[in-house]
Amino acid sequence: MIKIVSRAALCGLFVVARAASAQEASPASDLSQDFAIHGQATFVAQGVGGFASPYIGDNSLTPHQLKETADVTAFIGARAWAGGELWVNPEIDQGFGLSNTLGVAGFPSAEAYKVGKSEPYFRLQRAFFRQTFGLGGAREAVAPLANQLGGSRPVDRIVLTIGKFGVGDVFDTNPYAHDPRGDFLNWSVVDTGSFDYAADAWGYTTGVAGEVYRGDWIVRAGLFNLSTIPNGERLEHGFGQYQVDAEVEHRHQVAGRPGSVRFGVFRNRGNFSRFDDALAYAAATGGAVDPSVTRRRMTRIGGYMNMDQAVTDTLGLFARVGVSDGSIEPYDFTDIDRTAQLGGSLSGKGWGRAQDRVGLALVANGISAAHRRYLAAGGLGVLVGDGTLPHAGAEEIVEAYYDVSLFRALAVTLDAQYVENPGYNRDRGPAEIFALRVHGAF
Repeated sequence: MIKIVSRAALCGLFVVARAASAQEASPASDLSQDFAIHGQATFVAQGVGGFASPYIGDNSLTPHQLKETADVTAFIGARAWAGGELWVNPEIDQGFGLSNTLGVAGFPSAEAYKVGKSEPYFRLQRAFFRQTFGLGGAREAVAPLANQLGGSRPVDRIVLTIGKFGVGDVFDTNPYAHDPRGDFLNWSVVDTGSFDYAADAWGYTTGVAGEVYRGDWIVRAGLFNLSTIPNGERLEHGFGQYQVDAEVEHRHQVAGRPGSVRFGVFRNRGNFSRFDDALAYAAATGGAVDPSVTRRRMTRIGGYMNMDQAVTDTLGLFARVGVSDGSIEPYDFTDIDRTAQLGGSLSGKGWGRAQDRVGLALVANGISAAHRRYLAAGGLGVLVGDGTLPHAGAEEIVEAYYDVSLFRALAVTLDAQYVENPGYNRDRGPAEIFALRVHGAF
């Protein structure tokens, strides 16, 4: 049973519903804004039933459990001057992911952070400044949204973002699979699973990103602080350990319908361990496999492709593929060296529910031979590690959801996931995971 139904979530859902109702009653006639406050609240209850589990390690998914998470966020923004916006996102979080957010590399809830607490606690998740420089030419309307002031902006522009925010706010975005509060929940669906993006345990970092928009092309680059230790709660200061990201996006039309393709690369520089170094040290000393003693300054790289395409007025498709250096331990995201996903999102217009959405995604995650040897010897990863791995296999995931729009401010989602070989272990699973999500926003 769920022991705690978050007071913060219930209060937050009430507040955002009231605020959205007020906005509906008095719509703004002028979208140009110098100041804005938005809010959201999300509650997720997720459970897994019984599955084959002949042994359990420190980072294993365990059967027969039900957990919940909740978060309430304010998005407060102000215009400093022409093109300049300052945003802060204070947030209250609470709850735990399944097995304390362990056991599956493609973890089933991106609303579950790596730090779980039974009582609500406060975090300042984002605090950043964004400056837009026009390059001349036409302008386009900008809708007022969370972390975006309403008004207008140049179509061709340069955008600089500096401060604390998420790498995924700028890179690897996708209109159909990137928001665990509104579409898919699985970590390796909302992001490219092998993209080891810089982040603290909550998914945010400090750094700077630049974007150049020119016609159908967008070029992005960023420099971000890694956490002080792999999967850590504290971030580096001054880029002592850092990540460099680059992405090129092309937007296009197919039969008059929008789509885009993104190609991205990342380079992590810091104190990491090669899996085989950790194994060799353990064999020489007779101790447990511990990568912390074999970490040294090195570089880990990877890349991804991310695409989306509207097929009809109601159906959109998406796909991602990614690969990273599987000889070196992942640092801040999860234990995936290669990944591929394919999916679609369908609105309910065809059955008279235009604001409802149905989504389906298929994902396959894999690891290198060195990574398998490390887990087989008892090594622990960011999220996985059953203590042994005699029969390794790809982690294969199917996720489907139905998002029901109750009214403009509130939606309820039913989500189901099927995970074959959780933690790349053919001896365990398959796990059938179900979730209920309630989300309100204004």
